[in-house]
Amino acid sequence: MHAKGLAALIGTVAASAVVMVGGTVPASAEPLHHLFPHAFAQPPTTAQCESLLGIACYNPNQLEQAYNLPPLYRAGLTGAGQTIAIVDSYGSPTIAADLTTFDTETGLPAPPSLRIIQPAGPVPPFDYTNSDFVGWAEETSLDVEYAHAMAPGANILLVETPVSETEGVTGFPQIVEAENYVINHHLASVISQSFGATEQTFPSQSSLLALRGAYINAAANDVTVLAASGDAGATDTELNLTDYFPFRAIDWPSSDPLVTSVGGTQLHLNAFGARTAPDNVWNDQTLFESAAAGGGGQSTVFARPVYQNSVANVVGAVRGTPDLSMSAAVDGGANVYLGFTAEDGSGVIPGWYVIGGTSEATPLFSGIVAIADQAGHHLLGSINPTLYAFGDRGPLTGIIDITSGNNTVTFTNSNNTTYTVPGFNAVPGYDMASGLGTPDGPRLVAELALSRFH
Repeated sequence: MHAKGLAALIGTVAASAVVMVGGTVPASAEPLHHLFPHAFAQPPTTAQCESLLGIACYNPNQLEQAYNLPPLYRAGLTGAGQTIAIVDSYGSPTIAADLTTFDTETGLPAPPSLRIIQPAGPVPPFDYTNSDFVGWAEETSLDVEYAHAMAPGANILLVETPVSETEGVTGFPQIVEAENYVINHHLASVISQSFGATEQTFPSQSSLLALRGAYINAAANDVTVLAASGDAGATDTELNLTDYFPFRAIDWPSSDPLVTSVGGTQLHLNAFGARTAPDNVWNDQTLFESAAAGGGGQSTVFARPVYQNSVANVVGAVRGTPDLSMSAAVDGGANVYLGFTAEDGSGVIPGWYVIGGTSEATPLFSGIVAIADQAGHHLLGSINPTLYAFGDRGPLTGIIDITSGNNTVTFTNSNNTTYTVPGFNAVPGYDMASGLGTPDGPRLVAELALSRFH
């Protein structure tokens, strides 16, 4: 979502050196991601990030290993024949070249196709001086590059919309139109959305419910829809795009029962992608000194869906999020290539940046869904009943439980008042910090592929 990350002053780079030219400042114009303010000339190793930045960073091969995807690739399951639709406001002026550079320097094959469409109308000319455009361009590169990294054989369909999604209704009519176009023309098997608006920023519940058409359409046509759970822990952004609500709040469309909500974890990997410690809930409070953690909590709009009856003791009478979680921590972020030079004062120049947020987790999971579509030889549609049915059968086989961490956040609003919003702890079983847990690629793909719950 617009206004949910941290804006950054980005450093310049020469050869292998990194030169810092500024720090981070509170954001008012970015989608659901956090970008660390340094650029590298080449994809950095984990050791280089730890030495130079004090945080871990990961390349595609490490994330593929972490989610145990190479056995699937060796079996020919790469997402071939499937299309992942990625929806972003504005898009990026350099996305095609960025993906080529990303693939070349990380050893990935090019996707069968990268197609860009604007079904809700032409996007405005890219404004390099506008941080809103720059933030969406960053988001677009993250989404496209890491959906492709997880499902290298899938087609990528970038769906650009002409109005920036911020808070409340703004931008959503165009998103609904664009997504309905994708669904009605059978252009994709999974839709990835790395944005959201806090439920309380809509003028009324009816104004939010009036925008559900694309998700109802997707369910009827067996298209899987994913959405990021949010990047501000147990709260989220107010309508002014600057402050956070001083109480628990969650995002829509992540909260929609027809959408799979993807939360955030922190990975601990060595250079080969093997875990050095169990995953925990993403919470980068100490890194950013602001609200920076995986979103999750209880909806104020939607009643508990039937598939969550098995976790009614956790979510109560309402829809709870997230459903599952994947890598989202900035300390353990994804190496993303950005090929444009911004003129908005951020200092963004062509290079590699470490980016995290549930905007990373969501395209990562879209790749796994695309592979499961291929493996099952049918569209999966809404997968939430299947995911929770695993839980009804006892210990999950394709989802690994997350049992440590929380999404409590502390922040200072523009009134100079500091608030702490208590979040949720990761515990054995379902919780509203990590959902059901995190995927084990081959087992979850097999279970989704064999399921007929859609």
